[in-house]
Amino acid sequence: MTVNLLDFDLEGLAGFCEQLGEKRFRAVQLFRWIHQKGASRFEEMTDLAKSLREKLPSVCSVSGLPVLSRQDSADGTIKWLFDVGDGNAVETVFIPEDDRGTLCVSSQAGCAVGCRFCSTGHQGFSRNLTTGEILAQLWYAEHYLRRHLGTADRVITNVVMMGMGEPLQNYGALVPALRVMLDDHGYGLSRRRVTVSTSGVVPMIDRLAKDCPVALAVSLHATNDALRDVLVPLNRKYPIAELLDACLRYLPAAPRDFITFEYCMLDGVNDQPEHARELLALLRQHAGRGVPAKVNLIPFNPFPDSGLKCSPRPVVLRFGQILNEGGIVTTVRKTRGDDIDAACGQLAGDVLDRTNAARRLAQRRVDSVHPIRVVPLARHSRNEEDPA
Repeated sequence: MTVNLLDFDLEGLAGFCEQLGEKRFRAVQLFRWIHQKGASRFEEMTDLAKSLREKLPSVCSVSGLPVLSRQDSADGTIKWLFDVGDGNAVETVFIPEDDRGTLCVSSQAGCAVGCRFCSTGHQGFSRNLTTGEILAQLWYAEHYLRRHLGTADRVITNVVMMGMGEPLQNYGALVPALRVMLDDHGYGLSRRRVTVSTSGVVPMIDRLAKDCPVALAVSLHATNDALRDVLVPLNRKYPIAELLDACLRYLPAAPRDFITFEYCMLDGVNDQPEHARELLALLRQHAGRGVPAKVNLIPFNPFPDSGLKCSPRPVVLRFGQILNEGGIVTTVRKTRGDDIDAACGQLAGDVLDRTNAARRLAQRRVDSVHPIRVVPLARHSRNEEDPA
């Protein structure tokens, strides 16, 4: 069985070349051909020694993912569905802007976190993607777009690990992929332009700060533990206070001087002025000094069987106004690609569920989410009875 070279960061590729009796500079040459030029055939790699070009096909390959479909949105957004085998497929989205091109990348086939408002979670979970499967999404999209646009210049300037899956629950495959994205011999992206989004896997946030600190986005979506337990089940293991403590520990290593907090606006659930004021107090007062933060309000993108509705736009704007007036920079995310189900929270792909998610989430829909009374921060704790 041959090795897929997309599975290696540069250090891993250098080790592989050493096993073949080759020097490190051969690994750099290979790495550049693969990631900078999009080559998949060794005969294309003309500055490699002929003996090496002849040796490589018997021991390795550059194997991308089969493309099952491509959808183009009226706003220029492109969504690909990639086959990752065994009945699983993952989605990847390219979002063009005037000043940047952002690729939203998946890290798992499905997701085990099961957030109440996320279409991926409703599909359940099959498995983690490999490093090569994570990188294959960027590798394919970058070089497809260059050909499509007729340019040799970089098209993808930003990568967000916000596709299917919880990236920090696939840590071993994630970090080498991030290193390839950042490597000057690979995609040469700035740490500020690579973002890992997490629902709050606290121990892995601490590890990421040491191993490969990139921009961090935290899917918060609630202002107290009682509500977040319902919306983001991982909160039962890592409650808000522990999550914010981890954010404070992450900041000294982070490429930005703030943490982005994502907040999905759900009609009648988490969108009232009292929620905004509680969020403001939470971010300004935590640990006695607050958490330097930017808040990104995300209009909920409905999907079948969610049982939830998007907050009306005036409600979203009022929520943001309260935060901005309180000194927290707050933006409302522009919805892109919703006509092809490529917007935030809509990625579902095709997952051979191993977690019985459909049954569990059907029960949650029966026990539908109701607004939860806001408890003053000074009183709310795990030891109190959750408000109803």
